[in-house]
Amino acid sequence: MPAIRARKDFWAGMLYVAFGLSALAIASGYPMGTTARMGPGYFPILLGAVLAMFGVAAIARSFMRYGEAIEPIAWKPLALVTVAVIAFAWLLPRLGLPLSLAVLILISASSSSHFKLGIKPLLLMVALIAFCVLLFIEALGVPMPLVGSWLKG
Repeated sequence: MPAIRARKDFWAGMLYVAFGLSALAIASGYPMGTTARMGPGYFPILLGAVLAMFGVAAIARSFMRYGEAIEPIAWKPLALVTVAVIAFAWLLPRLGLPLSLAVLILISASSSSHFKLGIKPLLLMVALIAFCVLLFIEALGVPMPLVGSWLKG
């Protein structure tokens, strides 16, 4: 068996194949239709097949050319971003969208070694929160609380 020369390409290809085959499996229950009258399964099946083919190509390429070594997993950023998303989901009904977003942004930003809390990051955070509130609550009408249950007296 030939040796894997580019491990990043190999594992990226495996991920593409896994997602592509998953999309094919999920969409296989939907009617395909024809090219002229596409059914609900047409696009997911097509997209899953293309993704799987890209994965096979990446896997094949990983045997043919040398790539850079895989770096060790950065556990701190992975853990902090995961905790930030879980905290956002848990805090959203309790604190409301603006404060939950602030917690999400601060926790996930602290995962970077380059992050320093100052006036510019705080202003950017306020602008991002305002944009999200305007976009999701006002423009799109997503039912998210501005003020959560903990803050309602």
